[in-house]
This record gives sequence, structure tokens and C-alpha cells, in this order.
Amino acid sequence: MSEEQPKVYERPPGYADMFNDAGRNAGSKSGLSLQGLDITAYDYPYLQTLIEKSYSEWQKENAGAEALKKFRWAVLSHQGAWLSGDSGLREYFAAGEDGAVHRSLSDKMPASGMNPGLYEGSVVCSVPLFTRSEGDLFAVMVSVSPGSAGEELALMVTESQALLFRTCFYRKFESMFVNDLVRVHDHAKLEAYRRSVLFQYVKRMHVQIDVHSVLSEAIESVLALYPEAKVELFMSQDHESSHPLVRPLLLQHWQEDVYVRTFMEGTLTIREHPESQNTVEIGIPMGGKQGVYGVLHIEVDKPVLPDMDLELLGMMADAAGTAFENAKLYEQSNLMIHELRMINELTQRLNKSLHLAEIFQFANHELLKILEADYCCILIYNAELGGLEVVSCNAEWLAKEVFEKDYGLGGLVYHSKEPLILSDYNEERPAESKLMETTNSSSMIATPLTVNGEVRGVVLLTHAKRHYFSYDSYRLLQALTSHIGLAIGNAFLHAEVRRMANRDMLTELYARHYLDEVIYECQNRDFCGALIVIDIDQFKQVNDTFGHQRGDKILKQVSNIVKSTIRHSDIPARWGGEELAVYLPGIEIQQAVQVAERIRTRVAEETDPRVTVSCGISEWNWTNNKISVESLFYRADMALYEAKKNGRNRIVVEKAETV
Repeated sequence: MSEEQPKVYERPPGYADMFNDAGRNAGSKSGLSLQGLDITAYDYPYLQTLIEKSYSEWQKENAGAEALKKFRWAVLSHQGAWLSGDSGLREYFAAGEDGAVHRSLSDKMPASGMNPGLYEGSVVCSVPLFTRSEGDLFAVMVSVSPGSAGEELALMVTESQALLFRTCFYRKFESMFVNDLVRVHDHAKLEAYRRSVLFQYVKRMHVQIDVHSVLSEAIESVLALYPEAKVELFMSQDHESSHPLVRPLLLQHWQEDVYVRTFMEGTLTIREHPESQNTVEIGIPMGGKQGVYGVLHIEVDKPVLPDMDLELLGMMADAAGTAFENAKLYEQSNLMIHELRMINELTQRLNKSLHLAEIFQFANHELLKILEADYCCILIYNAELGGLEVVSCNAEWLAKEVFEKDYGLGGLVYHSKEPLILSDYNEERPAESKLMETTNSSSMIATPLTVNGEVRGVVLLTHAKRHYFSYDSYRLLQALTSHIGLAIGNAFLHAEVRRMANRDMLTELYARHYLDEVIYECQNRDFCGALIVIDIDQFKQVNDTFGHQRGDKILKQVSNIVKSTIRHSDIPARWGGEELAVYLPGIEIQQAVQVAERIRTRVAEETDPRVTVSCGISEWNWTNNKISVESLFYRADMALYEAKKNGRNRIVVEKAETV
């Protein structure tokens, strides 16, 4: 006989087939027939648990039988292996040396025999047990009794008890079947309920198209299933919800928090509440295709936990994660469309103007409106002033102020060439900021202003509320600023083209036609003005003596002296050939003479080779009849002619004496 120990009983394959057949017939008019249930040879390796339960029931039914107290019992498998019985017999029958058992198994008939080796004068009886339908031997019942009882009587008692045991076995078998059928029925009802709940939940979820509604639906549905539970939803996304049970997920101490551990590991987590031994914490990840977005955190009393359907909650959390992901994508697509529309409108309006001041003012106004900021400040690096100049700001006290290019948050962004988002200026202060301090702002977003691939300035937006600007605002500002940079680049290019068109290439003074336009504009605006016409004396002789290249250098020297002598608002121009002109807006004749004298003196002292100049001056004022630009030039030119005729290196005022 095999000494292999039988396995723990599980539902046998044959039994499973009959179970399914009986289940299909359970609702029929004929009703469920348990008499047709039976085991097969495939079930034999899994019978031990059922045999043990049957043996216990058989013992209970024979508890009051005095005649059986002299007997010791055991149940062996169809191969003679131990299944259940008196533990004192186990070692003996495990050896597989009993003749009665051998005969009973081989002949499939009851057998008995004296066995003095087991107990002195003892009788061993072995009765095979057969299945209902096929009559296959599935076990044997063995008794050991004193020889005084008689071998024939012992065999009769064993046969009768074997029949009783077989009855107990099938009763247990049928009871197990019915219990399993009930469990399957209950499970089917539970599955139907679960599918119904999940279907309705998913249906409600997919109707929602905004993130707030998805999160609210997830929380309310769990509370509807388990009203006694404490439910919170911890979200990792950059999303503020007005729902009181939606919390931000902070990762500072993730080992200590169930919800953070669940988020990090992406799996359901259960643990005893650290502050209450009667409470259990459950963390359920809420994720979609792109990852985990949050954690459903539930606290319940321990007695409630076994009744909770954690699998259903997990499926609900997954559905919420998918719906959240879809709603977020829908929200982002709408935001992107809105941003593109705003960028398109901003670009169109920016490109309507080629004046820098107008572009800066419009950009400031639009950025404030689009990003709903309190203050906007645009700084441009001014090479002449050597710092970052405030070219547009709705904080009027900062307008036109110039900061060192290393100063503050603006300088930090300008030098790093990286955008910056600041959630709380009082908590995190990478640099000082006059804008933040004078406006009492807490939040800031800033980005470098790039023009033609070069960082030319900085755009800063602030708000009084902490944590005001989101990542979307931060990203949108960068997109808008890039288009502002393009408009500024176009304006710079237009200004440069206009400057080149209005400049003399050799002297870098204004061209004559530009001077004509400026004088005309000034006559419509100012009360007076003066014109100085300057001519280099004997310039032809200079060219003949030193060559035209040297002559050009002298012309440049004189032009540079003129530019460095006059005011920033005065307009120097090349009149033609070696003649220059300077218009002095708002200047009367006496002041114009002083300017001309400084020019004449410096030219005589600073040029190399040494040259001199003659000057003719004309003026106009509001008391005169309207004087045309041509007339003003003519009168100055006549004065110059007089200066040349009277000896050169001198100044002549129109129809006045030589100075």
C-alpha cells in the first residue's frame, strides 16, 4: 500500500460537473435531485476533508451505542492509505501489512481475520465503500475488535456501520453541494449587484466632462455605499477643488501616510489606524492610462471591513481615474484652443503697430487681462543707460525706472535666461524685488523676453494671493511672451530700417529729407526754433591736398563734434557735400549763436588736419507769419554765404552783423 498522505479536500472535477448540472436544473419544475450526485475516480485524491467530517458525524450518531465501544475504527482510501479514524491505529495501517484490508481492496468484498500482532486476540474487519452510480470502490471502513466478540459478529457489525458511514458521507457530500450552490447563488447575486452598481457609476462618470464633477461623483458614490466610513480623496494634480473632501497629496512623509504609500506603490494598502486600534485605514489608487492621479482614502471600524467589497471599490477608483484623465484632457484641449485663440488675437493686434511704446503698453494691458494678474512689469535692457529699464508697468511709481542688470528677480531671470514661478515671496525669496515689496505681492511668474534669439528683457506678473499662478499660467506666459518678442523684433527692425533710411551712411547724421520733416513737425508744435547751416571751409582744397579718403575722415570728425556739442533733442543732418545742418527746437537766435560758436571753436581746435567751419543761422517764432521750411533753409544759406564771403571761420545770423 502507498504511504502517500492524501491531499486536503478541494472541490473535485467530477463533483464540479454535477454541481453545474444541478445548478442548471435548480430552477426547473422537477426541482433539484440530490440522489443523482456522486463522486468519481477524479475526486479520490481530494476526499480526506470530506471523509473526516463524515467520520465525525458518524461518531456522533453512534455515541450512545454501548456495543460499539469495544471496537476501534478507521477509514482508509481506495489504495489503503490512511484517511481518518482512531489515531492509535494510524501507524499500523500506514504500514499496509494487514491481510484483511488487502483482501477487501483486491476482492472488493468484506473481509476479516485474526490479527494477534495488532492486539492480542484481536479481529480486523474491512468493508469496502462503493459510489452510488458506478459502484466504484472509493474507501474501506476498518474495525478492530477483541477476539471474544467473534469474527462473524464483528464483520456483521462492521458492515452495518459501513453502510451508516456511507450514508453520513453522502449526506455530508450533499450538504456541501447545497452550501456551495447557495454560495454560488449569493455570489451571483452579489456580482449582479456589483455590475449594476459599477454600470450606474461608470455611466454617471462618463456623463461628467469636468474634473470637479468627476471627483465629487467618486466621493459621493463611495459614501452612498458605505455611509459609516470616513472618505477623503487625495489628489496629486495641479487642481484646486471646492469639494471639502478633496485634499492635496503631499509627499514629505510618505512612509507614514497610507495614502502617500498607496500613491507611490500604486497598489491597495490596508493598515490599522495608528491612533485607534478599532479603526482601519484603506488606500485605493485612482489611476488611468498615464499613471496614478490620486488616492481614495477610507477609514472604517474593524467590524465593517469584512463586509466591504474592496474589489468593487478598486474598480470604481479605476473608473474614476479614467474619467478624471478624460476630463483633464478635455479641459486641457479647451484650454489649448482658448490659448491659441488668445495668442492669435494678441499677435494680430501686436502686429498692427510698429511703435515700441505702443507694443509695450498693449502687451502689458493684455497680459494683465489674460492671466488675471495684479501687476505687470516689462523691463528692457538699455545699453546706453547700462541697466534694465521699466518700459511698461501699471505700478506708475516704477515707470521709466532703471535697475542694474544684476538686481532682483528681474536680474535673476535676465541672467539665467530661465522662467521663474514663485508661490510665496515671503517664504521663498531667491532675490529682492522692488515690484513685489511695493505692491505687497506674494506670487510671481516671470520669463525672459527674447528678441531675435537674444534675451533683451524680462516680463514679470504678480498677485497678492499666495500660490496664485498655476503651471498652466506659467506655460501660457512663456507662449505669449514669445509672440510679444516677435512683435518687438519687428518694431526694432522697422526702426532700424527707418533709421538707415533717414541717416547719412558716411557721417551717421540724419538725411536732409528727415530734417525737413522734423522742422515741419516742430513748427506745428513749438513756439520757436533755430537752424544752423555749417560748411567746412576750403574743403575742396583739403580733398585735393590729402585725398578724398582723408577728406571723408575730416567730414566724420566735424560730424562727431557737432553731435557731441548739441542737445539730445537737437537734430543734426548732412545738408549736402561738406555742408551740415542742425535744427534746434525751442531755441532762439542768441542761444543758437552760442551753440554755433562752440562748434566752430572745437572744429578749429580738434580736427586733424586742422580745418575751420563757417555757420549761417536763421530762426522762426510764433510772432512771424508762417515761415516755410524752404524759406528757413534759404535764409540760413544766405547767412552762410555772407560768412564765407567775409573771410570764413565765422558765424553770420540772417540779415545781421558778423559775430
